[in-house]
Amino acid sequence: MNQKRQHYLLSRAEEACQLLEKHLERDHVVRVISHNDADGISAAGVICNAVAKRKGKFHVTIVPRLKSDVLERLSHEKYKLFFFCDMGSAYVERISKLRGDSIIADHHQTIDATGDNYENVTHVNPHLFGMDGTRDVSASGVTYLAVRSLENPELTGMALTGALGDMQGQNGFQGVNQTILKEGQDAGVIEVYEDLKLAYKEEEPLYKALAYTFNPALPGVSGDLEGSQGFLEKLGLSYGIKFSDLANEEKDILREELVKLNPQILGSVYAQMSEKPPLRNLEDYSHIIDACGKNKQHTVGLSICLGDREAALKEGMELLHRYQDRLLSGLEWIRKEGGQEMEYIQCISTEDKKRKSIMGTLASVGLELGILNKEKPVLTLARLHNDVKISARTTSEMTARGVNLGLAMEQASKNFHGAGGGHNIAAGAMIPYKDLENFKNLVDEMVRTQIAS
Repeated sequence: MNQKRQHYLLSRAEEACQLLEKHLERDHVVRVISHNDADGISAAGVICNAVAKRKGKFHVTIVPRLKSDVLERLSHEKYKLFFFCDMGSAYVERISKLRGDSIIADHHQTIDATGDNYENVTHVNPHLFGMDGTRDVSASGVTYLAVRSLENPELTGMALTGALGDMQGQNGFQGVNQTILKEGQDAGVIEVYEDLKLAYKEEEPLYKALAYTFNPALPGVSGDLEGSQGFLEKLGLSYGIKFSDLANEEKDILREELVKLNPQILGSVYAQMSEKPPLRNLEDYSHIIDACGKNKQHTVGLSICLGDREAALKEGMELLHRYQDRLLSGLEWIRKEGGQEMEYIQCISTEDKKRKSIMGTLASVGLELGILNKEKPVLTLARLHNDVKISARTTSEMTARGVNLGLAMEQASKNFHGAGGGHNIAAGAMIPYKDLENFKNLVDEMVRTQIAS
């Protein structure tokens, strides 16, 4: 059954590819609109690289969400082809009114529209074919499928970088991601090997590499520089050197002790061996791109995806260090503050400007580390003038019990003239600030109903 579903998705992606090719042959500029996270920027990188390889032209805009004003601006543009990455599935009808053809390469839940009814829209989304956009494929993967027939196996790594940025592949890739991985391996682009899944272990001192490792999380070590130093001191290991500088015997001791903390720390590492060290490990690559997005430096992230290995990569690494520092101080803040618990959900809110852009990540890591109650989905609340930006996160255990945050965010926000949606495990919304308390109560009730059913 899964093969059949995948076949239908690949057929739809093939339609998109033929449409793209038709416009490239006519020398039309491809108008790309994508999301500002690791998956969205990687997806933009996939389509832009594919277009550039064919000597085509593109014009890119990276946005935090596809709001009415963005669509309004696009409606005045005279491009012949619009290409939406990591967004668009909730706005198929609006997109159909644009002046040119449109391709939507998205992986978010589609509640109503399918896109089959609009001649000028080719809608590529795993949910249309009964597949799971939270685990089976990300937006960068869907975008890769839409350019796959142009023979771009070198882009498989970027497709999976986006997937890792969207927390897919934590326990190995599945579905379409697995198909993309195999294509990358067969083409010699991606290598998979068993190793410690430590973040930036070739670049950072050991204690920092451990503290920056959140996936999988190491209790008492992840997100805690002092905890990480103490852990290494107990083992008699120097915390200031890099992993590669340890003797083999010391590496064995470290491996053994880390596995005791979390057995998942030893697992499959996905690498592009032809890349420079900071980008070689796809997980590290995704963190660098994500940091560019979180710091609102989308062009830096996209430039890295487009091959800039000098200025952009240097700036990307600086943004990463800044982002890591904010994460660590944010986790310290959550340890002190905790979540405001309701019956079925919990909330954390901030007025801190720097913290606002990383609230979703803090919620995910807080749940992973057990700083926040794993039994209750988290709503993070960041006020923006008269509105509130909400990021909602939960665990795979809770989605298995029926929690679907994408559905809750979309339906609840509509009640207050807001907008929302996403995946079952991670979603978001924007609503008027005056309706916040009513919104929280409604989501609490929705989660209760989801678990009960």
